[in-house]
Amino acid sequence: MNVAKKIQLEFMDHVAIMRKNWGLIPKILDGRKKIESRWGKNKVAPWGRVKAGDNVYFKNSGEPITAVAKVSKVLEFENLKPRLIRKLLKKYGGEGGLAIRSLTKSFSWARGKRYCTLIFIKHPKTHEPFNIDKKGFGIGTAWLCVGKIDRVKLKIGN
Repeated sequence: MNVAKKIQLEFMDHVAIMRKNWGLIPKILDGRKKIESRWGKNKVAPWGRVKAGDNVYFKNSGEPITAVAKVSKVLEFENLKPRLIRKLLKKYGGEGGLAIRSLTKSFSWARGKRYCTLIFIKHPKTHEPFNIDKKGFGIGTAWLCVGKIDRVKLKIGN
């Protein structure tokens, strides 16, 4: 008898740390921003570590987590050149995508980056605020691959 093995997909939780002055969490929650992007000169998280079905918890820097969304799709681009950066920003940058306000400013900011991860999100919702412990992830880290969120969730009073 041939017994099919039950395959269990392990979904991961991630924490995306945002710049408050960019005002992105409200745009995620109201659907104006459906793609979170991470750009870098090196292959760092979430590159190669985020996948459809994962959860992304969002927080502004220095504040608690306030939102969560499910990953629906991930696209990764490497060896970025100015032409590809401009193409990505034009294709995914508008309302309902990356929600960028200025193509020119975004291009200037992204120019010189070599890697881009586009994380398509769905079902965003507010989350009861909680703080996290970032120890072990690096002081300037803006994306944490945490396994399960309880691993970094601080208890009330911490």
